[in-house]
Amino acid sequence: MPAKAFIDTNVVIYALGPNSAKAALAASLFIHHPAISTQVLSETANVALKKLALPLSETGKLLAMLETTCRVEIVTPATLQRALDIAGRYGFSWFDSLIIASALEAECDTLYTEDLQHGQVIED
Repeated sequence: MPAKAFIDTNVVIYALGPNSAKAALAASLFIHHPAISTQVLSETANVALKKLALPLSETGKLLAMLETTCRVEIVTPATLQRALDIAGRYGFSWFDSLIIASALEAECDTLYTEDLQHGQVIED
């Protein structure tokens, strides 16, 4: 059984990109139904609307596809507290800490992101 993975927003956006090795690799990560959070959905919608200039209807379809392809973790007040603890302990930015907290709550052992060092281990 593959490891439980969490996908950050930048990986979602790469998967939507033009045909390239990076886009293909990002898209392949969705085969095993990774976890994402409501934060990832929100950030993806923002990028789709503002940077990719997708219409609201297409953005809605994109979010619906992510919701059916991925396990969606809801950011709760407990997630926010955990993110504060992670930010204080490791010095990560708020949004990176929130992604990490969501991945830990989803019991994922791999976080695919461009924002952290490869192989970095975060202990809870």
